[in-house]
Amino acid sequence: MDFLISPAFAEAAASQSGSPGLLDFAFPIILLVLFYVMLIRPQQKRAKAHRTMQQALAKGDEVVTDGGLMGKINDINDNAINLQISDTVEVKVRRESINSVLPKGTLKKL
Repeated sequence: MDFLISPAFAEAAASQSGSPGLLDFAFPIILLVLFYVMLIRPQQKRAKAHRTMQQALAKGDEVVTDGGLMGKINDINDNAINLQISDTVEVKVRRESINSVLPKGTLKKL
């Protein structure tokens, strides 16, 4: 079996067995901290802001849904919102499907 691994390399590897250094433990911890700071925390802030926006919806707000419908809120229930998208058309959408609130008067400008 000496043709696969030379005995000199095998002996050198066996003699270098020492205790792991501090850097071996610090590297994964640093990666986890960076992962949290760069990805998880900003996503949590965005989700919290979106939940706050959805809870603050009121009658008369102009909104955009996830599907791209733009309209004015006519009625709000616990789970559903009646959204007026034109003078004669009113649709019912889930409260969670509201993507953003538009500034007042935006629908008239379009």
